[in-house]
Amino acid sequence: MRRLFFIIPVCLLVLALGTLVEAGIRVQCPPGAKCMHLVGADGYVSMADGYRQYVFGFLDMTGVPVEQVLLQAELGANSPAPPIRLKEGEDFYLTLSTAPMKMRPDLFDAHSVHWHGMPNIAPIFDGEPMASIGANPGASFTYYYKVPAPGTYAYHCHVEATEHMQMGMLGHLTVTPKQDGTLLNGFTKFAYNDGDGSTGYDVDFDLTVIGFDPNFHDANGNPTPQPLPFADMKDTYMQINGRGYPDTINTGFLAPPILPDGTAGKQSQKVNALIEAVQGQRILLRIMNLNTVHFTTLTIPGITMKVVGKDAQLLRGSDGTNLYYNTNTFTSGGGQSADIILETAGVPKGTYFLYTTNHSELSNNTQDFGGLMTEIVIK
Repeated sequence: MRRLFFIIPVCLLVLALGTLVEAGIRVQCPPGAKCMHLVGADGYVSMADGYRQYVFGFLDMTGVPVEQVLLQAELGANSPAPPIRLKEGEDFYLTLSTAPMKMRPDLFDAHSVHWHGMPNIAPIFDGEPMASIGANPGASFTYYYKVPAPGTYAYHCHVEATEHMQMGMLGHLTVTPKQDGTLLNGFTKFAYNDGDGSTGYDVDFDLTVIGFDPNFHDANGNPTPQPLPFADMKDTYMQINGRGYPDTINTGFLAPPILPDGTAGKQSQKVNALIEAVQGQRILLRIMNLNTVHFTTLTIPGITMKVVGKDAQLLRGSDGTNLYYNTNTFTSGGGQSADIILETAGVPKGTYFLYTTNHSELSNNTQDFGGLMTEIVIK
């Protein structure tokens, strides 16, 4: 009976939210809550060698008048998806709308939002299509989250996930701990609720590792339906935050890609990957690997990496012992995350490099000296 009482309010909440969105009205953001409006659409991005790539993606339409959302979203897909940053315990309402595919009107795929690795209040808000639902083109759905735990997560579309994630429907999700604002060990910002300040930091950076297979993207972007090469998928454009080096260190938005008709598109690559700090500061890298094909190994010559969290879990034993470890390389697969601290007190000022040890991924497709690399500037 107690289970029935739980299910009924959740179902009523889902029906109420769905009715509001279908009526063209966003859920009124309750006091103290955070609300966001994402739209799934198609569009284009530019690779670091100048190659234009067709993508699916999300874009942030928060605050845009409802009647203008679909028009402004047209060909506006971002890569990666807009980063989401929340606080532990926060109430979060996320409205997802799906825009028709401008370049592929024959496609009528729904989209969803799945929080990878994070428990939800109910399966209906999970985004996995067999237990949840997606938003069809022209429709919307509002997810509700009671943000449960700090850490580095990801979100992505879970409808036809292999295709939609390869096409770019994925982004970074950060949850900061309740401990933030408390002075511990000289810090007021922390990766986790550590109780001793050991995960404290001065500056943090979100790094999302993704990869594109240009043959897969080109086949999907062809107005004439093409077989998609799932079995032969190979990412030759490896990126951090949707960019290959040297675009990773460009602190501005990348120039809009030129569309097939010769006109300028919309700004779609808004997140850089340059890491900057003042000597003596402690840096927290929130690394999320969303590559759908490869394992990735990262290294930073000249700076030791201290891993304090993995997969949104503080590395601590059941007896309270810290299980942090120092390393000069870190390997992760698709869907895995890590929280890594860089101490710069004894590090000489200058420019350092974070890059993959797989040298074949240090390229932008056939162009050498690019790909999965960025810079760390200690001032």
